[in-house]
Amino acid sequence: MHPVRVSIPSFRSENSSVEKGYTVFKIDVLMNGRQHAVEKRYSEFHALHKMLKKTIKPPEIPSKHVRNWVPKVLEQRRHGLELYLQTIIMENEVLPKIFLDFLNIRHFPSVPKTESCGPPDFSFFLSFSKLSHQPVMLFLRDPYLLPAGHDEFSNVVIEGVVHGVYYPDLQPR
Repeated sequence: MHPVRVSIPSFRSENSSVEKGYTVFKIDVLMNGRQHAVEKRYSEFHALHKMLKKTIKPPEIPSKHVRNWVPKVLEQRRHGLELYLQTIIMENEVLPKIFLDFLNIRHFPSVPKTESCGPPDFSFFLSFSKLSHQPVMLFLRDPYLLPAGHDEFSNVVIEGVVHGVYYPDLQPR
């Protein structure tokens, strides 16, 4: 299963005095347990499709031309666009940056898809740990041993941490 899921639950018609009416599609994006929504017009889907053709082979996009704007036709277009987005996610191991930008997803790690059958694949989680956990402190020697007394300057930080964690009742020297 890919870490991104999308659906288009609804659409609404906008009427503007400047341009003729248009339809806005609400896209729900669920990624790593977080959900957000973006709204896009068909023209934005069409622009995305043209850009994607440069890097991947995207699925068919619903026709640009619609004879009449009755709710049934708009519902078919909504369903077609939802399927379009879901197919791109299913068919691509690594999602193109232009696609992630379209869905307003930033800093998305490219992680391998995990297969639904067979033993669980933990590489997905390992790749996240590689990205989000950097070493905070490095020790030149074993921090569990108290610094040798013959140092010119004993390491006050290590000594303090070790004393605080392992000997909380001991008074400082």
